[in-house]
Amino acid sequence: MSAMFARAAAAASSRRRHLGRRVNRAVGNTLFGLLIVAVMVPFLFPLYWMIASSFKVQAIISASPPVWIWQPTLQNYVGILTKVPFFSYAWNSLVIALSATVLSLLLGLPAAFSIARYRQYALASAILIVRILPGIAYIIPWYIIFSRAKLIGTYPTLILVHVMVTLPLTIWIMISFFEDLPSELTDAALIDGCSILGVFARVAVPLTLPGSMVAAIFSFNSSWNAFVSSALIGGIRIKTLPVIAYGMRAEYSLDWGGAMAAATVIVLPVIIFTLLVQKHIVRGLTFGALKG
Repeated sequence: MSAMFARAAAAASSRRRHLGRRVNRAVGNTLFGLLIVAVMVPFLFPLYWMIASSFKVQAIISASPPVWIWQPTLQNYVGILTKVPFFSYAWNSLVIALSATVLSLLLGLPAAFSIARYRQYALASAILIVRILPGIAYIIPWYIIFSRAKLIGTYPTLILVHVMVTLPLTIWIMISFFEDLPSELTDAALIDGCSILGVFARVAVPLTLPGSMVAAIFSFNSSWNAFVSSALIGGIRIKTLPVIAYGMRAEYSLDWGGAMAAATVIVLPVIIFTLLVQKHIVRGLTFGALKG
């Protein structure tokens, strides 16, 4: 009889321990979720406010205290589609961003491979200095040079200026990926008669494709969102989407609704694209993390 009571007590104790672990796990998951929300709210709220304001009229946007329930309107989006050559701006942004990204990969991948293989740390430091310099430090000299050469407002000029921003970023992203490549693979290819260019094209590039995807995504985003260079070097002939938001001005005030609609149109494609390729970003950022 006592043995039965002992077994029942042990079973009850096991159930209590199991229930306690489940409660602790649920509480931990809840606290972790609340922590994530607390961290993300300061970053996501401005995005929400921008998108929400794009569906408001000017009076509601300027209302104090803020209006949280309103009748949505599409007049701001209609305005940016009819008042400005939106599709022309979008085409300019797409051509320039894609061209800058492709050129950055074509020039940055060989440079990063060379730096990683031959330990050219002085060159890497020089590229890093160029990357951390404020953009205005070289935009003004470029503007003076191109204006005197009468090249302001041309595709090649604006693409070149964007490459000045995206190329160092591409190189520094790819250096770590090439450094993580096992030296045995490249050495074996050289022993088999492959040239160093062949090693780069046939071994290094295919194996670091996740890193190339990450570099391409960040380069495209940097070029797509560039404003100062597009406004100065593009001139009045080549304007990109970020210029729309700056151009949403009335005679004595800022058209906040139009500016928010333009900003939403500029940002949302990049966000959607990033969400679609996020698995490549995660794979690329964790590439080589478990090596060895």
